Amino acid sequence: MAEEFEVVIVGSGPAGLTAAIYTARANLAPLVIEGEPSSTSDQPGGQLMLTTEVENFPGFVDGIMGPELMTTLRAQAARFGARYVTEKVSRVDLSASPFGLWVGDPTAAEPTYRARSVIVSTGAQSLMLGIPGEDRLLGHGVSTCATCDGFFFRGHRIAVVGGGDSAVEEATFLTKFADQVTIIHRRKELRASKIMQDRAFRNEKIDFIWDSTVDEVLGDGSVSGLKVRNLVTGEVSEQPFTGLFVAIGHTPNTGLFKGQLDMEDNGYLITHDGTRTNVDGVFACGDVQDHVYRQAITAAGSGCMAAIDAERWLEARAH
Repeated sequence: MAEEFEVVIVGSGPAGLTAAIYTARANLAPLVIEGEPSSTSDQPGGQLMLTTEVENFPGFVDGIMGPELMTTLRAQAARFGARYVTEKVSRVDLSASPFGLWVGDPTAAEPTYRARSVIVSTGAQSLMLGIPGEDRLLGHGVSTCATCDGFFFRGHRIAVVGGGDSAVEEATFLTKFADQVTIIHRRKELRASKIMQDRAFRNEKIDFIWDSTVDEVLGDGSVSGLKVRNLVTGEVSEQPFTGLFVAIGHTPNTGLFKGQLDMEDNGYLITHDGTRTNVDGVFACGDVQDHVYRQAITAAGSGCMAAIDAERWLEARAH
């Protein structure tokens, strides 16, 4: 028979672990199914496990390493009674509470766990280029978040890959720190909105490499350059960039919930009245439902909201 919990939290980034802290302190003894270390899209600790120094999370004057921050949050929730399972959810049944959650074999007749309420905090993953050197130098000159890491690139020459609003917004933000920012785009014109394009074209610190892609990130310990290929001529050149920001989009980790939870066209979960989803008793927080801010602190804040929403929902049902 499946073990039953008042609250099961799916995902263990800043949102999930903050939800765990709050539900644990409310004596709800939450189960956190935190993901698998081998999974690129659902690893324990979320995307902060892939970052180095975090300087914009409140309370850490000198900054803190991403993995250290997540380890601290995990231990804090455990102190109040949160329980962890280091596995990946393979199937959910959200048709009625108590909800069913499977780990391992998704075809098993009975779920592994049942939950009176579920908090979804599976996050989102940045789309990457999939080129040599990218994974090796992620967090060491390769980044997917200008707001998070721009401060570390004072005086650098930075490349931003992408042509949409996100890429232009990242490039514009990075001009506050970098000496020069170059947008590398595979087409000869941007896809960004007209107002964003105008801002970029007027900015003296932004230039462009058109009809081109990045084939390789160069460097030993930090980025020292990029191999850039012109898609029209086929010519490959080495460019002396010392930073690379990949801005080609994000994908929310919501495949598990298709057909059960309402989503936007881009796959992000739709929430209302705080963190409530279309299924009564299921809540969503963090990057899985936020494609605007995507910060650790906003994810943590929404995790707090989801925990309070779940606690109040359970209390109302009890009465």
